[in-house]
Amino acid sequence: MRAIHVSRHGGPDVLTSVDVTSPTAGPDDLLVDVKAAGVNFIDTYLREGVYPSEPPYIPGFEGSGIVSRVGSNVTGFAVGDRVAWCDVVSSYAEQVAVPAVDALHVPDGVPFDVAGSALLRGLTAHYLLDGSARPTSGDTVLVHAGAGGVGLILTEWAAARGITVVTTVSSDAKAELSRKAGAAHVLRYDDPIADRMRELTDGRGASVVYDGVGASTFDASLDATAVRGTVVLFGAASGPVPPFDLQRLNRGGSLSVTRPSLQYFISDPAEFAWRADEFFGAIADGVLHIDVGQTFALADAADAHRALEARSTTGATALIP
Repeated sequence: MRAIHVSRHGGPDVLTSVDVTSPTAGPDDLLVDVKAAGVNFIDTYLREGVYPSEPPYIPGFEGSGIVSRVGSNVTGFAVGDRVAWCDVVSSYAEQVAVPAVDALHVPDGVPFDVAGSALLRGLTAHYLLDGSARPTSGDTVLVHAGAGGVGLILTEWAAARGITVVTTVSSDAKAELSRKAGAAHVLRYDDPIADRMRELTDGRGASVVYDGVGASTFDASLDATAVRGTVVLFGAASGPVPPFDLQRLNRGGSLSVTRPSLQYFISDPAEFAWRADEFFGAIADGVLHIDVGQTFALADAADAHRALEARSTTGATALIP
């Protein structure tokens, strides 16, 4: 089968398409013919060596497809089932061995490209709203990268709950996407973000700031947060946040900062199923409208990474084998 290899740490050019032996599904696994694989920023962090990884390896954690073989110990799945996953290694490939415990049934009304490229983002948006912070109707939140894959889902879901969402974006086109998703106000990264947030909230600031950008936005995130508010730092698209004086949180009004990761919000099977069911249900009910902004052939994974890192993507990004 064809798969993508990371031959060494580096830029997108280290991603190469190669022939490899198809994986073998163990007794507790499903062998899945991949229909779509999600491309996420964590893939770029691992490729660069920002997060620990040991090349050579097949990248990717997220995908969807059709079950072609069921392990002898597996119950609840059958050949032909539509499934998705978001924490299974080596997903940039034509076939993946998926532990049954990590597989989710995909409803017929959810397309493969959506299930395969938006589940990680959808579950992330869910734990951001119901886990790392819990804003409620009437609160105002700030979402950086409002036209990104997580940003669009988070904005639409929060707005549906009666939360006022302010976003930051980098272009007119992305501003329009953010507004369409439900943002009440859209700012640019070069705006005086903290001042604008105070203006929009009668001086209070944001109850929660969701920051997946990192180094270039973190100072503004702290300054834009309301007294006793929370900054949820869930990514580092512009680079990691450098160390800072924790006394700044006191001066800012007894602020809180959390650095969550999805794995700790889906490690329990029941919680994993609950979050996934709520996400797929929100799609089926028309609460969420998932935008797969771009698709690439599996062999063009390097181009997908370039587009993601250049912030020229909108919504989710999928590789199609």
